[in-house]
Amino acid sequence: MNKKRILKETVKKHIPQRHLSSLRIMYRIGMETIYGIKRTGLINIAIIAAMAAILTIFGALFRTSFSLSSYVDKLGNEFEISVYIKDNVDPVYMSSRIREIEHVKNISIITKEEAWAQMNREMDISGLDNPLPDTLHVTVDDPKNIVAVCDQLKKVSGIQDMSYAQDIAKRLQTMTTVFNTVTAFVLIAVAILTIIIINCTIQLVIQSRKDEIEIMRLMGVSNWYIKIPLILQGAFYGFVGAVISLIPLNTVQNGLIKLHTFFNVEPSTFAMNIVVFCLFIMAIFFSAGGSMLSIKKHLQV
Repeated sequence: MNKKRILKETVKKHIPQRHLSSLRIMYRIGMETIYGIKRTGLINIAIIAAMAAILTIFGALFRTSFSLSSYVDKLGNEFEISVYIKDNVDPVYMSSRIREIEHVKNISIITKEEAWAQMNREMDISGLDNPLPDTLHVTVDDPKNIVAVCDQLKKVSGIQDMSYAQDIAKRLQTMTTVFNTVTAFVLIAVAILTIIIINCTIQLVIQSRKDEIEIMRLMGVSNWYIKIPLILQGAFYGFVGAVISLIPLNTVQNGLIKLHTFFNVEPSTFAMNIVVFCLFIMAIFFSAGGSMLSIKKHLQV
């Protein structure tokens, strides 16, 4: 016992008094936070479960949006605008003109002789005159720019006709827009639900400690000393809810990886890392924010 006392006194001597006071305050704030969580009792389970559920829904949609973007990019890169050149126009010259159009990524030239030879190999139609035009396969840098590039191509003289998978491109763009919009709405819903849940919880804690808080006020305790444990308690719920939500999100991640492998689409390298990072930041921020709003509303400090 004496050795412990001597060690304690020795440590105290080597710690500046102001630092020692700060450590004591931090220790007391930590203990007050734990005390508040314990007083909430079994309600903690319901709060954390609700937090984990809404965070899982958001995380799953957010992660799926990354995969959908990968599919759109993959399919978009395979979309080509087939440009058919008039007989009296040099395809090399036309290719150089089209390269000047914004968002054009690549152009491959298929001469009418090459196309006719390919058709003969597939259909055996030798003996007929070649009716095919020279063709340019134009690839754009982003699927959403296909329509804009087509509008520019219509202004270029020497083009006989052109075609591309217009319906598929528009549907992919619509699907991406809808999915991103739904994800944004879910984010707003997550924020609102989180704040409501934390607000109700902190209100219960404040009511259960009403007399104790009043005594601390009369003793001249700092307002922040009363507030910080409640804010940390809210952040604790968000953090634990985010940790638990990682379990179902891992299942979603594995399922999406299998889909990527099946469709031979390269998954986003840092997609899951970004989702997890945003999930924790959002959960802690919204939960702590909900605590602060509750304190401001129910605790006049």
